[in-house]
Amino acid sequence: MPAIVAIDLGGTSTRAAFFANAEPPAQAQHKLPTPSERGADAVLNRIAQAIEAVLPPNTRPDRIGVGAPGPLDPYRGVVLDTPNVAGMVNMPLRDRIAEQFGCPVALGNDANLAALGELRYGAGRGAKDLLYLNIGTGIGGGVIVDGHLLLGKRGLASELGHMQVQPSGERCGCGQVGHLEAIANGPAIARAARQRLLSGEPSSLSRLPGSPDSVTTNDIGRAALQGDPLASSVLEEAGGAIGRHLASLVHAFDPEVIVLGGGVSLIGPLFFEPIERAMRMHVMHPAYLDGLRLVAAELGDEAGLIGAMILAREL
Repeated sequence: MPAIVAIDLGGTSTRAAFFANAEPPAQAQHKLPTPSERGADAVLNRIAQAIEAVLPPNTRPDRIGVGAPGPLDPYRGVVLDTPNVAGMVNMPLRDRIAEQFGCPVALGNDANLAALGELRYGAGRGAKDLLYLNIGTGIGGGVIVDGHLLLGKRGLASELGHMQVQPSGERCGCGQVGHLEAIANGPAIARAARQRLLSGEPSSLSRLPGSPDSVTTNDIGRAALQGDPLASSVLEEAGGAIGRHLASLVHAFDPEVIVLGGGVSLIGPLFFEPIERAMRMHVMHPAYLDGLRLVAAELGDEAGLIGAMILAREL
């Protein structure tokens, strides 16, 4: 099996992992800060540093897999635009890395690759049709149909967080209004709690240092676990929005398993329960729920790296 280096490029950090036999677990991992503000060339240099850091002495990779934020074109290996990384516009990332390391390189959307990782080695093992939703600072997603990633004609499919669920809602970071990401990601949940605290609604969150400005999604999760009504209500509202959205996605894709990952999902049952309740309430027929599983992701931060490894392995 080929020796593969997998890269997970983020706006904050760049992670690399070395898979000696194209199978997890990784034999080495390394994480470096992404110099996002310094432009594309600095980011490319940082990717190269991360790759070199995980390679054993006198070893070169047979293949490299890269997961990056979208939108991107996986067919041409081009990052179309990554708002959190300056200068990464129409960047031929695949070819630039291939030129430097002299081996085949595969490029994919980071959330899509996390879906692939969960399908093969995580919570979706054994499934053929899967929906993956990553709920964190943003909301990304991936769709697996009959065991294969759904990419679309231009490779831009499965932006599940960038679908309008509230026409008069908040403006999303992408510039559009009312996307799921704008109303149910981590920052949106924290913002909703802070607004209610500012209106004078009682909550244990008001006793935190720096409240309400410093209140985080983690604070909200802890307060909800302790029975705080405001925190529980905020999670109920966000979970309800996600659950209604999932009902629509179930109508479109008829999956056998839905995997929820990302930092917000770590809140656990207090977040999962309103999601599942709303999803079940809004499906058009019980047949869609027959055998459908809603489960927590198993691979955590490893999902994207493992997905990038799979993508390179299948070149």
